[in-house]
Amino acid sequence: MFEKLAVMAEKYNEISEKLSDPSIVNDNKLYTQLMKDYKNMTPIIEKYNEYQKARSAFNDAKEMLDEGIYDREMKELAQAELEESKEDMERVAQELKILLLPKDPNDDKNVIIEIRGGAGGEEASLFANSLYRMYTMYAEARGWKQEILSANPTELGGFKEISFSIEGSGAYSRLKYESGVHRVQRVPETESQGRIHTSTVTVAVLVEADEIELEINPTDLKIDYFRASGAGGQHINKTESAVRITYLPTNVVVECQDERSQHKNKDKAMKILRSRIYEAMQEEHDAKIASERRMQVGTGDRSERIRTYNYPQGRLTDHRIGLTIYRLEDILNGNLDEVFDALATADQAAKLASQEA
Repeated sequence: MFEKLAVMAEKYNEISEKLSDPSIVNDNKLYTQLMKDYKNMTPIIEKYNEYQKARSAFNDAKEMLDEGIYDREMKELAQAELEESKEDMERVAQELKILLLPKDPNDDKNVIIEIRGGAGGEEASLFANSLYRMYTMYAEARGWKQEILSANPTELGGFKEISFSIEGSGAYSRLKYESGVHRVQRVPETESQGRIHTSTVTVAVLVEADEIELEINPTDLKIDYFRASGAGGQHINKTESAVRITYLPTNVVVECQDERSQHKNKDKAMKILRSRIYEAMQEEHDAKIASERRMQVGTGDRSERIRTYNYPQGRLTDHRIGLTIYRLEDILNGNLDEVFDALATADQAAKLASQEA
């Protein structure tokens, strides 16, 4: 590892020099690429320098003790320095291992989240709305932009299903662990006997794939236009603004009828379709290299039960990592960092263990 880091440090210094070269500064494409490499390498090199500093302190203390010409007080100081620097070296070495883990190429990308009510009827639809609110509040707190792409609301204020995009730096890196079945245990407002009901909601987090990454042959698409139905105002059933796109090779179907404009509905439907196709390609790739799954803390399977939200106890439990937090209301208000940090740490630990095995 340290031979690799020494080579990286040399390359880092070379890039640093190039970034001050006027001929490279004027080459926008090359400068952007070098700046990206420099930015990605900076936290690793800073941590490597920290290790070098600790190792230097360790060697100095060891040298003092080996010479054996100092008084008792100086020896005690040197021994303390030796132990402290050794601990620092071990800690920083572990942190370097984590920094050197292969980075998920999708981590910096935007996401599309699809939430669907599962078992539990209207109660599941209402909880789908609660999860939508939770994720969008988290996005808002981080300064990310969100947009509803498709929604099927219910009369009581829930969602049978809703798809929305979240755009922001590192959106996928934080939200990628959310795919799966979310279970809620609470007393429904419509329940007169006060009995606790269990309902489920399915969440899918998709990478937002752009046209450059995923080229779709227009002949593989069947596009239908129809009149929108449900809530929506005067334009409903008057114009064929709703769009249904079928991807013929896999029979994936996406509908969008939220906008008055047929063109806007088509754009949104294509955005969802592109991400679903990209997701299917990722799953096929992950299946081929099962030891390097995208999510070590879970398979990412939408049928996997990942979390329970227990309202009477104010408890959230993530079943994949055995995490329990008694601040349910706080979490449902978008304060998800504690959960996401724990999932990321568990993921890193699993990847380290698989590398060392």
